[in-house]
Amino acid sequence: MNEIHERILNNIDNKYDKTKGSFFYDATAPVSIELENQNNKIKEVGNKFDVENLSGIELEKYINQRTGISRKQATYAATIATITGQEGSLISKGDLVSSDTVNFIIQENKTIGLSGQVNVLLECELPGSVGNVPQGSIKYFPISIPGLTSVINNNSVTNGFNAESDENLLSRYYETIRTPSTSGNKYHYMNWAKEIVGVGDARVFSLWAGDNTVKVVITDSNKQTASEELVLEVQNYIDPNTTGTGEGQAPIGAFCTVVSAIKKDINISFTVTKDINYTLEQIKTNVSNSIAEYLKSIAFKEDTVSYARIGSLILSSGGVLDYQALKVNLGTSNIQVLDTDVAILGEVVVSE
Repeated sequence: MNEIHERILNNIDNKYDKTKGSFFYDATAPVSIELENQNNKIKEVGNKFDVENLSGIELEKYINQRTGISRKQATYAATIATITGQEGSLISKGDLVSSDTVNFIIQENKTIGLSGQVNVLLECELPGSVGNVPQGSIKYFPISIPGLTSVINNNSVTNGFNAESDENLLSRYYETIRTPSTSGNKYHYMNWAKEIVGVGDARVFSLWAGDNTVKVVITDSNKQTASEELVLEVQNYIDPNTTGTGEGQAPIGAFCTVVSAIKKDINISFTVTKDINYTLEQIKTNVSNSIAEYLKSIAFKEDTVSYARIGSLILSSGGVLDYQALKVNLGTSNIQVLDTDVAILGEVVVSE
């Protein structure tokens, strides 16, 4: 019996039979169930007044209606690849090439010339970071194309970004309401930078090169160094060519320079006592994933990479029973990270 049903029965005179199966019990039970359902719905609606309880579309609407901030959508990774083949062979827009993990769609029509090679623009067929693949990994034709013999990407692909998470969207909302951006103050520059799809975080340095100068240091959405293309996009949005003429978002007379954060490699080595059910390669992958996520979580938030935290992450990784001789950047102490740096996992060496 729910509380509502119990209260209803308590309000009926005791001279009537109210036991289970009686007329009054059975007649009031369905009503109490509906009232209970409506109470739950009212509570659910009440909870939605707290932005912390929202997610997905509801969170987007709440934030957009109050601040104009919209969720940054996923992007499709794109790159240039070199295709080799017989002179005169045709490459058609829509043809596929691939890495081991994902297909890329050729974006233009080309013909192999005398050199036997031609560069073509590719775009990943799926949105998000799935399209970020290493140099040399795009090397297959899923369907054979007459006259074409090979394909290769000469640069790593890094410009595929996932849609902004609820957590990051909420973080931008709080930044906007807690650090008001007005009249070109430093928070304005930070928010302008973060409006660009692909920007993960930003730091603003006022008067960095004298009066009326501002430097904005950015990371990409994967908390890695920003590509030249992303830096240029942010630069053009805020202050094209650093002219201070007010052609972008920055006010007239403010000279803004946008740069990428500088990569700070975090190299790790240790010996492991391993679970016999895991290979060293599996352990290396597990440890690398854990530490990479840790470094992403502290990017532009903390100025120290903790030696102890890395040890803890190693010990909690799948396949690790114990570890010894941990070295982080050849030492056994915390690593300091400058304001303009972003710590990124470098080499991981695991031995028995």
